Amino acid sequence: GGVEVNYGAVPNLQLHGIAPIAFDHPEGARQETGLGDTEFGAKYRFITPGEHDWFPQVGVFPLIEAPTGGAARGLGAGQTRVYLPLWLQKDVGNWPTYGGGGYWINPGTGNKNYWFVGWLVQRQVTDNLAVGVEAFHQTAQAIGDKESSGFNIGAVYDFNEHYHLLMSAGRGLQDAPVSNDFSYYLALQHTF
Repeated sequence: GGVEVNYGAVPNLQLHGIAPIAFDHPEGARQETGLGDTEFGAKYRFITPGEHDWFPQVGVFPLIEAPTGGAARGLGAGQTRVYLPLWLQKDVGNWPTYGGGGYWINPGTGNKNYWFVGWLVQRQVTDNLAVGVEAFHQTAQAIGDKESSGFNIGAVYDFNEHYHLLMSAGRGLQDAPVSNDFSYYLALQHTF
């Protein structure tokens, strides 16, 4: 859970923030719940093709994760982390497809900087419903960790122009018992 805010400040620039609720329940220990690390970012599209151009939209979306979660309680990294990605998007009829990847700067004892890449294909099924599938891969983020890959299947249902239901579920494909046996996401989005 948590709160995510995205704001279109000017054309081609979106400001972004997430204040998550984090959970940690290590085996044999008490469950911890509280504020996680807060994420701030700015998405800037610097290539915007015309409707009939063959090339994709291109943008950057640097993120900073501030160590606001309690690292001692397993609710945060305890260090400021930075993500430096490049993203591409191309819409082909009712089939938007987008993705890209970048480099995480991941300081801390035992941590490693790492790469993350992902791609999504989506289909607008009805005026109110879009479904999609995404695949992703990341290199090891700590000494002794393994690389991980996975997928999600998701949907967006528009109740009206302001309220949207976001759903996603997936699992890891590589190193799944450690990285992600199963995960899901459910959110109500309000746009204005």
